[in-house]
Amino acid sequence: MWLFLILVAVPIVEIALFIKVGGFLGLWPTLAIVLATAAAGTLLLRAQGREAIDDLQRSLTQGGDPAGALAHGALVLAAGLLLLTPGFFTDAVGLALLIRPVRAAVIRWASRHMAARMEVHVHAARTGPGPGPAGEDEVIDAEFVVLDEDGRPRPEPDPDARRVPPR
Repeated sequence: MWLFLILVAVPIVEIALFIKVGGFLGLWPTLAIVLATAAAGTLLLRAQGREAIDDLQRSLTQGGDPAGALAHGALVLAAGLLLLTPGFFTDAVGLALLIRPVRAAVIRWASRHMAARMEVHVHAARTGPGPGPAGEDEVIDAEFVVLDEDGRPRPEPDPDARRVPPR
């Protein structure tokens, strides 16, 4: 439902902004602004994308957790797609996503909302050599602690919160 609303609302906002800005500045300055933001966004995307790849390689080389670097890289990619999409609203969101503290805030927000809805199941295949007959997989009972970006344990989610059933 949310995706449908976004796919309908964003073009409407873009059209309204084009009409307002075009009426105020005129056609050619409006088109020049759209092309300039796309060009500037492309240059910023190259620099930020290279930085995201370097961060990912650095975390993998040092044996760290690549999740943060992957999340930043995914948001840089999303920013690039938004900047290449013509429009003032998408350009504003894309430029905002190229700012590292904005990306960090989006990642924190998303991780809090995802962690509250996530249920972890750990399964392992048979430990002996070769595949076992169907139904003989061992289930490993596991406990885990969710850590925040500082490495501190995150508080347990509310047990009365709505749970999403596993797929």
